[in-house]
Amino acid sequence: MRTFATILFIVFTSFVAAQDGGTLTGVIKDDETGDPIPFANVLIQGTEVGASTNVDGEFTINNAPLGFGRVRVSSVGFETAISDDFFIRRDKDAFVEVRLRPSTGELDEVVIESSSFERNPESPNSVQTLGVEEIEKNPGANRDVSRVINSLPGVTSTPAFRNDILIRGGAPNENVFYVDGIETPVINHFQTQGSSGGPVGILNANLLQKVTLYTGAFPANRGNMLSSVLEIEQKEGNRDKMNLRANVGATEVGLALDGPLGEKTTYNISARQSYLQFLFSALGLPFLPTFNDAQYKIKHRFNDNHEITFVGLGALDRFRLNESVNDRLDPNDPSDVDQFERNQFILGNLPINEQWNYTVGALYKHVGEKSFQTVALSRNMLNNSAFKFRNNDDSDPANKIFDFNSVEAENKIRLENTTRLKGYRINAGINLQNARYTISEFNQIPTRFGLIERDFESALTLNSYGVFGQISKSYLDARLDLSFGFRIDGADYNSVMRNGFNQFSPRFSANYALADRWDLNMNVGGYYQLPPYTALGFRNAAGVLENRDRLTYIESDQVVTGVSFRPDSKTKISVEGFYKHYRDYPFSLDDSVSLANLGADFGVVGNSPVKSQTRGRAYGGEFFAQRRARKGFFGILSYTYVRSEFEDARGDFVPSSWDARHILSLTAGKKFKRNWELGVKWRYVGGLPFTPIDVGASAIRENWDASGQGIQDFSRLNSVRLGSFQQLDIRVDKTWFFDKWSLNVYLDIQNFYNYEADQPDNLTVRRDEGGAPLVNPTDPRRYQVFFIENTAGTVIPTIGIIADI
Repeated sequence: MRTFATILFIVFTSFVAAQDGGTLTGVIKDDETGDPIPFANVLIQGTEVGASTNVDGEFTINNAPLGFGRVRVSSVGFETAISDDFFIRRDKDAFVEVRLRPSTGELDEVVIESSSFERNPESPNSVQTLGVEEIEKNPGANRDVSRVINSLPGVTSTPAFRNDILIRGGAPNENVFYVDGIETPVINHFQTQGSSGGPVGILNANLLQKVTLYTGAFPANRGNMLSSVLEIEQKEGNRDKMNLRANVGATEVGLALDGPLGEKTTYNISARQSYLQFLFSALGLPFLPTFNDAQYKIKHRFNDNHEITFVGLGALDRFRLNESVNDRLDPNDPSDVDQFERNQFILGNLPINEQWNYTVGALYKHVGEKSFQTVALSRNMLNNSAFKFRNNDDSDPANKIFDFNSVEAENKIRLENTTRLKGYRINAGINLQNARYTISEFNQIPTRFGLIERDFESALTLNSYGVFGQISKSYLDARLDLSFGFRIDGADYNSVMRNGFNQFSPRFSANYALADRWDLNMNVGGYYQLPPYTALGFRNAAGVLENRDRLTYIESDQVVTGVSFRPDSKTKISVEGFYKHYRDYPFSLDDSVSLANLGADFGVVGNSPVKSQTRGRAYGGEFFAQRRARKGFFGILSYTYVRSEFEDARGDFVPSSWDARHILSLTAGKKFKRNWELGVKWRYVGGLPFTPIDVGASAIRENWDASGQGIQDFSRLNSVRLGSFQQLDIRVDKTWFFDKWSLNVYLDIQNFYNYEADQPDNLTVRRDEGGAPLVNPTDPRRYQVFFIENTAGTVIPTIGIIADI
């Protein structure tokens, strides 16, 4: 009855709540000097509502339409620009700052729309940007950045409950992440150590302003990646009044606060707590995860030329096993037996895991005449522990089969100077890093060749450096942009890595305006990445860093070329082709498999004897079309054809674990009257290859007792392919604007038509009534084993509430 009354109240107040406009204030500045631009024209997109700036570059627009919006800013002598998203409420002013670039030629007016449509000389292709509205209302993404970018070209999504970022056939450990210019290694809860994926993102969408994804053509000031750079920008706190945002979503409840701390300082903070453990228990799942996270941004302006931003985020992740999950099932009931076996399988091999991590940093920026300088200081830490007892019985220490404790800590500084001199844009700088890695591990590892018992401790201190520079200039009345950059990276791990010229990575970009709306672009470059700390810090039984003389930086040489077409200021269409060649990828000597095929599962990657020896290649083409909101309609269409191949133990090129071949994504939305909105997203991904199980080796009793799961036969690496995967997600939003607050209620349905995607079947053992594995009567060394069908995908409806007060 209460629920019904609440619904009636919401529907009724949707008619009586105030729906007139709010107020937008802002400032327009010169992007090169930071000086205010007087008498600039400011117009809210899609309306005739606007204003002009005063002599201090400031403006105020009253009666601005409520909800998300952008402004278009123009001024004589400058390129026209479109702002990032802002959110207008009736009771509190919104603020936006827009920087205009001085015109460099005699071309018609150039429109820069939220930077994704920008002509960027350093990265003229392979760059896409999504604004806050596209992040918050992306169907099926649960407001999670790692899932939102699945709409973009080159990004492979999977049906598994994970956020692995797979770019252009590369592994999930080949990406780097920056939050407001601070490198942030961990952006997922329960992150796979040595890789980057996890089931849920740490970043709270309530604080985000926009994300920019580079899938190639990486700028020289970003290093240590092979597949992507994800730049995440957070909102600045409100300069006028405090705002409070509370939300309830699919997995968590959250609270965010932003506002002023005096005249020159703003803050934006948030905290979230999950309720997954209750949801998973109600659904009858065998594991119960829980997570907490927090993040903040504090910005202080000393004056118009000096500012400093403090950034921080952290997470605490725990989960336990739901050992009573099968109490509600009858193993003799045909309708329960499959689920009973699946639960037994998961309980038998999944370790108990706990993680905590944080990143804190400060970014200082000084704007001078024709130049600006930045200094970035940061520290990050990941603490990861896991353990497992045979049959989950911890009463006897002899039952322990796995005990892992590890810490990764990094201290970083980056110094940059960017100067404009006689038409040249010159960026140069250095970065230094001190890292500390420790590990204590006991592990019984089953292999096709026998059981390996590993028991060791290790500590590694690693110092690394980078020197970079990039110079760019426009020619032919700004029709031609050229950019040349380089990086030199080194580390004191061994003599090869210490010599930075062994990791010299040049890059060159060109963009030519074929016509006012057509661009031809290309980029060629070499990129280097350190192997994971898990491999660098591995020690053998004698306490020796076994991989020290076998590891080098991983190298990838890449070429990207394409053409883009902008039929109007709100539409972009592009076609690109890419080729990536890999060298010196670490190869596991225990499992005889390249680490390029690992990382999309829970646990640890690279913690074993490895050698830098594998070659690989990925190539393909992409089509991308993006339409910003016009007459209430917006959409993104992307298609990628990709082939990804790496060498196997014989040196033959075989499909990698990320060889999806065909990736298609369509995201579209429509805004209706009375603040209703409908969004849909449909994805199709070709079947991924996988490595089959060695049934004979897996059934050996000591092997099964040590792992509780099948052993992959890497002599048949990725020789079997899954069926294709597809999913339709739908989201409906309704927003109400009241006198003192606003309310957004949404219904999000993931996998609307309940598509069940193929997954590799799980090998398990037959058990007696007491749960003990049954021995094979014809081969007493082995258990009786069989396969359980494994699929992924179910309908997941979510009702979410976001209140802005």
